[in-house]
Amino acid sequence: MPPVPQLQSLLDTRCVYILDCWSDVFIWLGRKSPRLVRAAALKLGQELCAMLHRPRHAAVSRSLEGTEAQVFKAKFKNWDDVLTVDYTRNAEAVLQGPGLSGKVKRDAEKKDQMKADLTALFLPRQPPMALAEAEQLMEEWNEDLDGMEGFVLEGKKFARLPEEEFGHFYTQDCYVFLCRYWVPVEYEEEEKKDEEKAEGKGDMTAAEVEEKQPEEDFQCIVYFWQGREASNMGWLTFTFSLQKKFESLFPGKLEVVRMTQQQENPKFLSHFKRKFIIHRGKRKVVQSALQPSLYQIRTNGSALCTRCIQINTDSSFLNSEFCFILKVPFESEDNQGIVYAWVGRASDPDEAKLAEDILNTMFDASYSKQVINEGEEPENFFWVGIGAQKPYDDDAEYMKHTRLFRCSNEKGYFAVTEKCSDFCQDDLADDDIMLLDNGQEVYMWVGTQTSQVEIKLSLKACQVYIQHMRSKEHERPRRLRLVRKGNEQHAFTRCFHAWSTFRKALA
Repeated sequence: MPPVPQLQSLLDTRCVYILDCWSDVFIWLGRKSPRLVRAAALKLGQELCAMLHRPRHAAVSRSLEGTEAQVFKAKFKNWDDVLTVDYTRNAEAVLQGPGLSGKVKRDAEKKDQMKADLTALFLPRQPPMALAEAEQLMEEWNEDLDGMEGFVLEGKKFARLPEEEFGHFYTQDCYVFLCRYWVPVEYEEEEKKDEEKAEGKGDMTAAEVEEKQPEEDFQCIVYFWQGREASNMGWLTFTFSLQKKFESLFPGKLEVVRMTQQQENPKFLSHFKRKFIIHRGKRKVVQSALQPSLYQIRTNGSALCTRCIQINTDSSFLNSEFCFILKVPFESEDNQGIVYAWVGRASDPDEAKLAEDILNTMFDASYSKQVINEGEEPENFFWVGIGAQKPYDDDAEYMKHTRLFRCSNEKGYFAVTEKCSDFCQDDLADDDIMLLDNGQEVYMWVGTQTSQVEIKLSLKACQVYIQHMRSKEHERPRRLRLVRKGNEQHAFTRCFHAWSTFRKALA
């Protein structure tokens, strides 16, 4: 019996498909499909081809969306993107009839009807979440948490993470956290109970009532965290090993949430109670033990999104409105030194207290600890550890105005969307245009794979935004700045927490 032809409409540009036709195995790659999924599909296609007895000429072929071979299209019903031509009609009849001229006319009308969504440019900036509200959310989410187990990728398998290392993450590692949450149980309404009593059904003993009440239910969420310098093999290892074990243990009650560094789920962040530290390098690998390390504590839009991230050890990165942690090891002794909490003169008192808490609870006891205010730095260790004293910013006014927009044709038409206030460097999409407003300038950031059409449309959108902000905040007129990827200036990079080199595509 011949196979039933498939429909072209089944193919989603964000997905990858394998079509097995016995004598041929086709792998169709959507243009917007993840690179990791493509690699997995190619490997799976080879294994699938070897599983069954096939003719000698059987082969695995791949087709990128828009470049499909005719032999692949033939497997689908009515897939014909060739312009039909009626050779029985002359040129005059074609021009007068509904043929080519009609198609050209329809295309022209469709072009005129192309829409652009610029709504995000006219919406007000998202206000920061109040500390009390953020603390209430943290408390509620942690009350629902029944237990949390951590795992870290060591070699080719995941090992259990010691509890004392919870809150410490490394940029070259992958972590898995299994969280078990209590799910609230809905009990019968009082009205229904009253009706039952009126009908004579309410005369039950206390033991019977307790027996009839449903037991507490639970849900499991697995958070997969990947450092920005970690290989994607960690995710593949998780999906083919640990995830399958969890699914067998908690059938129907498991949800997997994948996250990358600085793009964490707020609920996940809440479990560390603002003590979320990201170190450079790899866990258990000595990273120049005698070299000082500098960390910046920063809150993006909400206390839920507070992180302490290692940055370049350079005094020019200090800022009077933030708190920093400086770890200075002693050259003469192993695993000993001093850790400073540097409190900027204009920093938030709540963040200053948090810096002291991190200093006391999250670093090795072999290090002595000291809290210092800006201007009171000890010359012998602090400036020697951080390097020569350089000029640094004495304010962070830009934090009150910073907004990041993405301009893209991804939806089939030009649209501008705003990133949440907790954005990071990896939100800069290389194939799109990004608009960054810091309250003084509007930067039009151009990626290396951006199309000319997007550049022209984004420039118009940027001009519209500047004009709109001039009418809303006439006392803060914005200037337009063009910046290309890799040539960002300090006024641009300081809007991002822990700006570093751009992440490279990893296998």
